[in-house]
Amino acid sequence: MFNIVILAGNIATDIDVRASQTGTYVAKFRLATSYYGGKAEDGTRKESTEFHNVVAFGKLAEFAGNHLKKGRSIILNGRLHTSTWDDAASGGRKYMTEVIAEEIKFAGARPQEAAVEAA
Repeated sequence: MFNIVILAGNIATDIDVRASQTGTYVAKFRLATSYYGGKAEDGTRKESTEFHNVVAFGKLAEFAGNHLKKGRSIILNGRLHTSTWDDAASGGRKYMTEVIAEEIKFAGARPQEAAVEAA
């Protein structure tokens, strides 16, 4: 059995890095991936975007916090993890699927920095 995820996309949110109660760093962010969805009736290209919740632990979480920024293109290797819980407000069962990152690589050119120092 395999549980392998490979995603290439752009970071859609700022990286949120925190330390767990045991001292392990945990980074969370969302990754946007797009795919070709055919042509619209007027002949223009349709593109669809998916957003993935990503979690990284330990040294990889530190790397993410120090080097990744919103808008940066990355390639991510990881695995899927689904959490379930009972929601007291609605009385129903809730599910959330996340990608647990195991490797992150830069892809494409570095995005332009928004702030440029005046000379």
